[in-house]
This record gives sequence, C-alpha cells and structure tokens, in this order.
Amino acid sequence: MTPSPTPHSRQAWSVLIVSTLAFTVCFMVWMMFGVIGIPLKKELGLNATQFGLLTATPVLTGSLVRVPLGIWTDKYGGRIVFTLLMAVTVPAIWLMAYATEFWHFLVIGLFVGLAGGSFSVGTPYVARWFPKQRQGMAMGIFGAGNSGAAVNKFVAPALVVAFGWTMVPQVYAAVMLGTVILFWLFSHHDASHLVPSHTRFVDQLKALKDPTVLKYCQYYSIVFGGYVALSLWMVQYYVGEYGLDIRVAALLAACFSLPGGVLRAIGGWLSDKYGAHTVTWWVMWVSWICLFLLSYPQTDFTIQTVEGPKTFHIGLNVYAFTALMFVLGIAWAFGKASVFKYISDEYPKNIGTISGIVGLAGGMGGFILPILFGALLDVTGIRSSAFMLMYGVVWVSLIWMYLTEVRRHDVLKHNPDTRSA
Repeated sequence: MTPSPTPHSRQAWSVLIVSTLAFTVCFMVWMMFGVIGIPLKKELGLNATQFGLLTATPVLTGSLVRVPLGIWTDKYGGRIVFTLLMAVTVPAIWLMAYATEFWHFLVIGLFVGLAGGSFSVGTPYVARWFPKQRQGMAMGIFGAGNSGAAVNKFVAPALVVAFGWTMVPQVYAAVMLGTVILFWLFSHHDASHLVPSHTRFVDQLKALKDPTVLKYCQYYSIVFGGYVALSLWMVQYYVGEYGLDIRVAALLAACFSLPGGVLRAIGGWLSDKYGAHTVTWWVMWVSWICLFLLSYPQTDFTIQTVEGPKTFHIGLNVYAFTALMFVLGIAWAFGKASVFKYISDEYPKNIGTISGIVGLAGGMGGFILPILFGALLDVTGIRSSAFMLMYGVVWVSLIWMYLTEVRRHDVLKHNPDTRSA
C-alpha cells in the first residue's frame, strides 16, 4: 500500500510556518538600524552619507552571503543551514548595545547582517516541500517575512523612547535566540530535496553567465533592493521632511513596509494564476507612476499676473505621500513574489543557487541605494532625489522587459478559461 500523503503535507506546512516566523525575525533584526540609526545619527554627529552607510552595512553582509547560503542549502538542507545562521547572529546582536564609536557599529553591523542571508536559505527550503503549481504560493507566504521591517518599526521606536536605543539590540538578541529554538523543534529535513553531492560549487556558479538570470537580478534590485533601502530610509525621511516624532514617523513608514511584506503571499498566488511575466510587467508600471509622483520636490514658484506676482506651491503633503508609498509597497510585494516565480518555473533543479544570485543582486541594491540616497541628499539638498534615482532604475527594468519579453507576450491576455471573467 502507498503511504498516506497527510504526514508529508503536515510537515510541509510546519516547515512553511516556522520558516516564515524565522525569516520575519531575521528581517526585523536586519532592519534595526532604520530606527536606532536616528538617535545614533545625533549621538555620533553623522551626515546623510554616513547615516546611509550605517543603515546599509548589515545589508552588505546579508547580500554577499546569499549565494553561498543558497548553494549550501541545496547541498546540506535548509534546516541545519537556517538554524546555524540564526545562532551565529545572536552574540553580534547583543554586542551592538555596547558599541560607542562609528566604526564599532559598522563592524558589528557586518555580523548582524548575516541574518539577511536567511532569504536564500528559506526560499528553496520551503519551495521543495510543495508541488510546482503551489510553489509560488509557498514562496510568497515565506517572503511575507519581509514584514519584519514593519514589525521593527512598531517595536523599536517604543523601546527607544521608553528605555533608550541600547535596549533594542538586547531585546532582539533574546528574540532571535528563542526563534532558533522554535525553528529547530518544528522544522523538518528531507534528504530527497538535496542536490546530488557530486554537484560542484563552480558548476552552480555558472548560472552567473546566464543573461536571463542577470535580467531577474535587475528586476529584483528594484522590487527588493528598493524595498530594503526605503524601509531603512523612510523613518528619518518623515522626521526630516515633515517634522514628525520618531514614533509617528515609524508608524507611517510601516504603511509602506507592512504591505510590502505581508502581501507577498498574494503576489505568489497571482503569479501562479496569471504567470510571473504578467504580474511583473504591471508591477513595474505601477512603480514607474508612483516614483514619478514621489520624485517631485517641494516647490514654490512665482508667476506674474495682471494683478501682480502670485506664488504657488506644489508638493506632496504627508497624507498623499503615505498613500503613494502604500501603493508602492503593494506593487513591490507582488513583484518580489513574481520574480521568484520566474525562478521556480525556469530553474526547478537549481532554485537554491539561482535564488541566491538574484537575492544577492536585490540585497546589493538595498546596500548601495541608502548610501546613494545620503550622497544625493548631501550634494543636492533635495530629499526626493532618492525617488528620482529609483525612478531611473525602474526605467531600465521596463526597457529590458519590453525588449526581451513583451514583444513576445500579450500582457492583457489571461488563461482562456478566465479571459471572459
């Protein structure tokens, strides 16, 4: 008799749930500087470029380790790799509370940033527990752990105001330790999910020469890299642009971070139903519109009329700005899921390696963009220059997609069974 599929299905959902929880905590830790960086900026006397470097440093390590972590996940399994990765970050998170100099934070931040590599472990780990037609959904639910960026914005400001910024890393270290224990207890291992042991490291890295992989890297550099960068940048943007208290600024910034994480699961479902290409195409166009509007700086101009000079003001108020960021967060949530649906469709035997490479590109976007945001702000004095930069990146993605995909697809056409709906 064939064994019942129920135990395996139960294990699959247990793996998905506990992996999503672990990724949420890792992402919360990864985004820690987005909040505690504000009091540190005052305490250390940092300029905008230095602040960008401070917030981006953990993102660098989390990005660089994604390729090896994806390969190790293929070879050794997600359970052991994920557990060890989280355990290694606990001492570094705790030590953050005792740092006093700028270089201290940069060095410790490099070790804390290892938590960001968890995405390249969890993505292939959870995907292989589900059939192909449900992998988009599974990866979307796991990817909803990006909402850890929003959790950070709810938790960290309250701790900063009540106890000072040093309490944040202490609490986060305890939370991470508890997560390591829970993950080990409720996750599972399946040897059939491993890449054969004769597969060489060099063979897997050959994917870097694939132009299709490079294209997906470009897509992900905006939908994930931009998401990470803005999650780090938005609290101080609200404080500087609109003069808000750190708690109110963090709450409004969460209007971008929360849908950008939670709704990734819906993006996975949409990608399963309509295809990765269709979802990604519309994501890019929505991003283009939002970033165009967000790029316009606060402007006063005077014109001569028959009654004399009149001055007009053009600029987004805090409500319109937050609404556009909310829409942008939703679009990028769908885009993060659709890019990885591309990967599961086209590279089913090599998900770990390809997801690691694409994740590296997205993470590097999250590292480079905050530094460029700060540099542009120091040079131009225009805060919305951050959105101008990302507007240009979206243009590159749209042009690349049109040249390689749109001319061969009808993005308005759905499946024959749903077209009339």
